[in-house]
Amino acid sequence: MKAILTLNGGSATLKVALFEAAAPHRRLGDGVIERFGVGPRLRLRAPGLADHLQDWAKGEGPSDAQAAFHALWPALKARHSDLEIVAVGHRIVHGGADHAGPCLIDAAALRSIERLSPLAPLHQPTNLAVLEAAQQDLPKAQHVACFDTAFHRGRAFETEAFALPRHFYEEGVRRYGFHGLSYASVLTHLRQERPDLADGKIVIAHLGSGCSLCGLDQGRSVATTMGFSALDGLPMGTRTGTIDPGVLLYLMTDRGMDAKAIEDLLYRRSGLLGLSGLSADVRDLEASDQPLAKQALDYFCSRVAVGIAAMAGELGGLDGVIFTAGIGENAPTIRRDISRRLGWLGATLDPEANQEGHRVLSTAGSGLALCIIPTDEESQIAIQTAALCGL
Repeated sequence: MKAILTLNGGSATLKVALFEAAAPHRRLGDGVIERFGVGPRLRLRAPGLADHLQDWAKGEGPSDAQAAFHALWPALKARHSDLEIVAVGHRIVHGGADHAGPCLIDAAALRSIERLSPLAPLHQPTNLAVLEAAQQDLPKAQHVACFDTAFHRGRAFETEAFALPRHFYEEGVRRYGFHGLSYASVLTHLRQERPDLADGKIVIAHLGSGCSLCGLDQGRSVATTMGFSALDGLPMGTRTGTIDPGVLLYLMTDRGMDAKAIEDLLYRRSGLLGLSGLSADVRDLEASDQPLAKQALDYFCSRVAVGIAAMAGELGGLDGVIFTAGIGENAPTIRRDISRRLGWLGATLDPEANQEGHRVLSTAGSGLALCIIPTDEESQIAIQTAALCGL
């Protein structure tokens, strides 16, 4: 059987999945390697087969995403020896102004992707490392780049531009938006389950280690919180979100911090981790009795609610909020505290439905629909790859 392999690499995680080429919505198996360099674990799953697990001791096993693919691929290949991988779909975080949709990866596309690495330093180099490994191990397959930024292309000038001299916009300094593969996946499922809501004015809240909001009107991205880079907008696990640029000038001129030190501060030492001083993980903060943990969570929920309200203003109304990703799908207290702050918009949460993680979270009389739709970036990558390759 001909199949599509999808690759989704993060800073400490590599997710893979297999889909039938002729029916890219049909998942044949998936896997993940987590915790590079600190005791990696490999898990492979497939319908009708027992899970395959492999653990390495700390300091052993793959230490980065490229090594993770080289470790994962032989095990995946042996488990699915009946499959012929004809195409590989790669999640690429930043497509810049040049990529409004998926593309076959050739030398020119690779150069354009590499040039964007400074705008997504936590993700783009990892995406490229996984791509290189996959091209080495699967040289006969077609390799396709699927971009997180592409979903947001075509928005109005006023939502993309910064108030800088116009030539900066023409040179590509603009708000691109991210998490597009996640938003496309959620929208696909919402159209199947709630077509009335999918065609309305909605906000999808992608809340995970990275967080953003997207305001959609009739299925089209109108506004989103992430901008030129994946730093902007909501506070995240280790990233600041929106910050007064004057703070950065102060850090440079009065504190003597250079670009590298500021990049490390903004991307790796801020967000929930920086606010709490404890952890970037919501689960750790919820379990803690430290006041700083509660303050960090309160700050997070407040900023998300304010962001949703701003989206309502850009959309000219709001019919519903869709929670997705790791926090959005699995943290009922976070959903509760965000929804409570949206009461003035008519949101009324059903406590039992929220605690049990039902797809519909709002009460029958709520003026705002509240839902959970799990994200599935891998299936979206497979669908885009199959379409581009004519499979």
